[in-house]
Amino acid sequence: MAVVSLKADHKLADLLEAAGLARSTFFYHQARLASPDPLADLKTAITEVFEASRHRFGHRRVWAQLRSQGWIVAKKTVLKLMRELGLRCQIRRKRFRSFTGEVGKTFPNLLRREFTTSAPNQKWVTDVTEFHLGEDKIYLSAVMDLFDRQIIGASIGRSPNLELTNTSLQQALARLGPGEHPIVHSDQGFQYQHRSWSQILHHAGATGSMSRRGNCLDNAVIESFFGHLKDELFCTDKIETVDQLIEELTDYLRWFNHYRPHNSNKGLPPVRYREQALAV
Repeated sequence: MAVVSLKADHKLADLLEAAGLARSTFFYHQARLASPDPLADLKTAITEVFEASRHRFGHRRVWAQLRSQGWIVAKKTVLKLMRELGLRCQIRRKRFRSFTGEVGKTFPNLLRREFTTSAPNQKWVTDVTEFHLGEDKIYLSAVMDLFDRQIIGASIGRSPNLELTNTSLQQALARLGPGEHPIVHSDQGFQYQHRSWSQILHHAGATGSMSRRGNCLDNAVIESFFGHLKDELFCTDKIETVDQLIEELTDYLRWFNHYRPHNSNKGLPPVRYREQALAV
């Protein structure tokens, strides 16, 4: 049977050569089709990264993860293979606004959109975001350290009240070491203008800072975090209950700190970046 097949191949090659196709081209493509997929290992690696991200990574972040694993591959190749494999991140974008609150005690804008810092616990940013689930609303207050983009304080509740924001701030302040006195930047929401916020900052030796009214770009990093959170949290499983949403939020924050790579961290997750930076 093999001899018959070989004769048939050569006869077909002769016909194609007569039509202007080189015999070598015919046998090259025939051998390529008959051999195992040369990109099988890469496809497996791409799938593993995508699954580990819980279907939250697009081709750029998958490519960055592959590079960190030692793969030498073009970004366009990753995009092409992800399309072939049907690996698509389903993103749901949702517009939202932070609650601006009533006029009270405000702080000057000390941050001035300088979102980089050379060490932990120098500059923090914080804000509150809202989630709708049917008739219910859930609020998340988060504090981020601009050194590694790590969420160092977070609280979840049914109301954007003082307890929500003060709790996340106190969680973050509990991490401070001797001599650490961060700038804590927020918008002009009523929670941050309340005297309890100022008192907590004062007792910890921290300094308040606020965005200019109506200027969300002054707090762009935490706003961007909330945007990614909402995109990635809802891109896979459907969340149907408040308890499930709270559980998923808690799990996402843990995953974000320990596993999600960040461009400003040289492609490393916040916790790993901090560990490496402090080990030098």
